Amino acid sequence: MNNTRTLWRSTLVAGLAAVALAGCGMMSKSNVASFSGAMNAASQVPPNMTRGSGMAEAWLNRDTNVLKYKITYEGLSGPATAAHFHGPAAAGANAGVVLPFASPASPIEGQATLTPAQAADLVAGKWYANIHTAANPGGEIRGQMLPKM
Repeated sequence: MNNTRTLWRSTLVAGLAAVALAGCGMMSKSNVASFSGAMNAASQVPPNMTRGSGMAEAWLNRDTNVLKYKITYEGLSGPATAAHFHGPAAAGANAGVVLPFASPASPIEGQATLTPAQAADLVAGKWYANIHTAANPGGEIRGQMLPKM
């Protein structure tokens, strides 16, 4: 009888350990970081007086550095002539293009594999999305890409 009781206890302990370990895996932190930036003319450097607005969203897989993004906008002074991510730059500063978009038409969706340095700049909040028009060739609306909490 003691052998049967010992076997049952061992089986129960092993089963509970397996469930606990499986639960730990489900509770681990996701390897996808999310970012967003509200796009408007006041965020441009220098600011302009257009009424355009938009939202830039992005998701970075920290294991692969694959970035997926979606940008939507409306109310521009005219058709978008270009659109891209710029960096590295904090809000209030300008920087060069780091990731051009294939088409500037809203909605803009795509993905790219970032270098480790690019991923680090994005995570540090040093990227911004920018939409350009003929009336505002330096950029009509801009949104700083900030981590979502």
